Amino acid sequence: MTYLAKRITTGSKKSFGMYAKAAALDGRAGDLIHMELGSPHADTPMAIKQATIDALLAGQVHYSHFQGLPRLREALAARLRDRNGLDVTASQIVVTNGLTHASFASFMALLDPGDEVILLEPYYPQHLGKIELAGAKPVFAKLDAANGFSIKAELIEAKITPATKMIALVNPCNPTGRVYSRDELQILADIAIRHDLVVVSDEVYEDILFDGAQHISIASLPGMQERTVSMFAFTKSFAMDGWRLGYLAAPAEMIDGILKITANDVTHVNTFIQAGAYAAVTGPAETLAELVQEDKVKRDIVVTRLNQMSGVTCDWPEGTIYAFPKISGLGFTSQELAETLMEKTGVVVEAGSFYGAAGEGHLRVCFGSQSTERVTEAMDRLQRFFGSL
Repeated sequence: MTYLAKRITTGSKKSFGMYAKAAALDGRAGDLIHMELGSPHADTPMAIKQATIDALLAGQVHYSHFQGLPRLREALAARLRDRNGLDVTASQIVVTNGLTHASFASFMALLDPGDEVILLEPYYPQHLGKIELAGAKPVFAKLDAANGFSIKAELIEAKITPATKMIALVNPCNPTGRVYSRDELQILADIAIRHDLVVVSDEVYEDILFDGAQHISIASLPGMQERTVSMFAFTKSFAMDGWRLGYLAAPAEMIDGILKITANDVTHVNTFIQAGAYAAVTGPAETLAELVQEDKVKRDIVVTRLNQMSGVTCDWPEGTIYAFPKISGLGFTSQELAETLMEKTGVVVEAGSFYGAAGEGHLRVCFGSQSTERVTEAMDRLQRFFGSL
């Protein structure tokens, strides 16, 4: 007899991919270079740390507002109005334990058993499990791989049924590195409005953009703010992944439902780290720009070197901290190649198939997770391996 609930024992069996395999080998497999997990290499800027320390020493250690500190939410609302074009107030902001928590609360508050959620494939695997925990059904709509994994209306429209309730969007996109154009987002918006769908938009990489790419929040398009939950985090932009700190903006009529989830699972986010979040939001723009520039340097190294390797081609990511090289002509599945690379070179990357069938024939390489020196060493190892095939 099992005592586990059916929502745990049924549904997706997605694991943590190559991260779990590499963790089992750490300490027994020599010098592994971890490029499978989206963890920023940079340290959290000192001003953010100091603001948190000051708040802790000042006794800001007690319960706070369920939605998050008022001054932080005011600053976040101002940021979203100024940078993202969202007409929101502090009352429409909920501070969360990372974007993972924001998405969990949104799916749980908005989905009923039997609802269908469109995931654009390659998809972000962590969203899959949360949708299933809510009792809903994920439905996969492939992006147009032949045209840079772009959004195409016919590929999505074909997946709409009377049970469709929601579209889950990741922009900029993990794993492909795409930053969707206004025209692509308008295609998605038109579908959502035509079929009366909710959009849950994961925008965790909104600040990590390259070569003049422009991030657009889909909620800023006409008719979309009233049907969109926009989710953000300090994780990638400010190298604060271990802080577990994010936020969402939603229509006023959704907030009470979302709070019913967050108040019951965590009550509210740690009080004093929100002072660090406030420092991040209100601090000098140069701090963020320096972190993004570090990522660009590493992106340039990785993509240039990958395109020099036999049997490998790699488009230039417009944003995020990932490259998504194509390796389909090498005679390996993506999982076989990822495991072979870990065994033969000590470089750990993720299999493209971890992100759905549309990711097969690719690897995901996180260039943001290591120093420039380690990234270069990883590329040296990979070049030797591919050159030996």
